[in-house]
Parts: sequence; C-alpha cells; structure tokens
Amino acid sequence: MPAGKILIIGGSGFVSGTLARTARDQGYAVWVLTRGQKPLPEGVVPLRADRKDPAAFKAAVIGANVHWDLVVDCIGYKVEDARQDLEVFPALTSHLVFISTDFVFDPARRSFPQPFDNPATLTDDTYGGKKRHCELELLQADVGDMQWTVFRPCHIYGPGSELGCLPDALRVSGLLRKIKAGEPLRLVGGGHFLQQPIFAPDLAALILSVRENAMANRKIYCSVGPDIVESATYYRMIADELGAGLQVEELPIIQALKAHPEWKFYLCHRIYDLTPLRLDGLKVPNTPLREGLRQHVRWLEAR
Repeated sequence: MPAGKILIIGGSGFVSGTLARTARDQGYAVWVLTRGQKPLPEGVVPLRADRKDPAAFKAAVIGANVHWDLVVDCIGYKVEDARQDLEVFPALTSHLVFISTDFVFDPARRSFPQPFDNPATLTDDTYGGKKRHCELELLQADVGDMQWTVFRPCHIYGPGSELGCLPDALRVSGLLRKIKAGEPLRLVGGGHFLQQPIFAPDLAALILSVRENAMANRKIYCSVGPDIVESATYYRMIADELGAGLQVEELPIIQALKAHPEWKFYLCHRIYDLTPLRLDGLKVPNTPLREGLRQHVRWLEAR
C-alpha cells in the first residue's frame, strides 16, 4: 500500500521536482501535471496539460480517475490559477496546498520576526501581490470538505537550482567559479540583509506533513529554515566549502533600486518565527544552513 496519493502541479521544476522525489521516497504514489517539456523524476505518473488551457487542465486531472490525499500547486502565480484550483480540486482531493511566497509582505512595513498575519501585504501587480491575490481567493472560497494550506517560503536553495540569494549575485550560473577565482561578488548593501533560507528537501517534508493534520486547515505559514544569517554569510559559507576566500563589492542600495526597482523585495530583513509550524505539529525545517549549502555545492560541482 502506498503512503498516500499526491498530485503535484508542476513536477519538473526545482521545488516541484524535489517534492516529487521526496514524496516518492516516502512511499507515495505520485502524479505530476506538466506540459511535458522537461524530464520528470523517475517513478511518477505524468499527466500532460498546460494550465493556461483550462479545458485541457480539467480533462487531464478528471481523466486520471483518482482521488488524491494531497494536491500541491507549485506553479500558481495568478488569481486565475487559484480559481482553477478551487473549481477543479474540491471533488478530487482531501487537501490542497498552495505554494505562495514571503514576497507577499510589503518590504517597507515588515516586523521582526514577521508574523504570518501581518496586515501589510501587497495586492498590486507584482509577483508578491499576485500571490497574495491567490491567497485571498482561498480565504474567501467555500471549498466544502476540502482542507487547504498555504506556505510562504523565503529563499529556497538545494540541489536542482543555481546558488545565490541576493542581487547582483542571485542564482548566478558560474557562481562557484567566480568565488574560486577570487572575483568579487556585487551584493546590494554589502549583503547585510538578514535571511532564513530554506533547504528544498525540508520544504518538501514540511508540505507532506500537512496530510491528515486538521490543525493546518485554512492556515498560511511562513516557511523558512532554522538559521538567521546575513546574506553575505550565506556566500561566505559557500566560499568556506570551496576552501576559498570571499570578496564582496558593495552595490549601493539607492543606486541598485534606481536601476532595478523590482529588487526592493530582496532589500529588507526577512526574519520569521517557526513556532506556528511547531505548534500545529508540522515538520519544522531543521537542516542547518551550512550543511544544506554543503550538499548544494557538492551537487553543483558534480554536475
């Protein structure tokens, strides 16, 4: 008997692929819905459809003739995506999980640590604002007996992605080469913004822990790792793993914002409290940042 049945909207990306492999390794029967343009993890059942084609999306999931224990939407970005989930899945799953982002918070009106219910959220046309609109759709919907949970990750790292948590060294291809060569990394504000990066396998385990947990119903959780560090420390840990020194070139904040106003979401302290996860009996992320970065560096070097 499988541990359960899970459908992942996505499945070929960084977060969704990590979730698919983690669920598979935990004994789940795993379905993934993708456009079929990238390789999928071994052992999953593919459903092929583009969610931008609502009829095809609905036909694919209904045609699978499965009632899933969990459905996880890893690629919902617009309010139409949330509405699609709410139309299709109440009859097909016991629990819907929607992956949002900590960018829903107004960077100029944060608290430290930031509670999930801080009212200073965005509802504009930015990435974070669009995710918040998706959350509001869930909060306002009548979903019958279906439970739902939202997770708001901070910076996600781990095998399957490039490294880098802060502009101008944000998920940079060749980052390890630059550090080894002693080239300076240009970091806004010198990299002094605080973060709590979450290791992708920890996020996957957290998502799976909502199954059959009524405490997580209709809850929105800030989802981060255990360590609060300056962004520059994140890069210094990478350099330590490489046996190299770290050279940082400060990119002035005002100059950076003038050229890239969209960077404002990174240019703030992103600090959160894991207590709500712990109190509701969820799998609290616990991989030390140094250990997670060690695994990430080794994966990049092997690749």
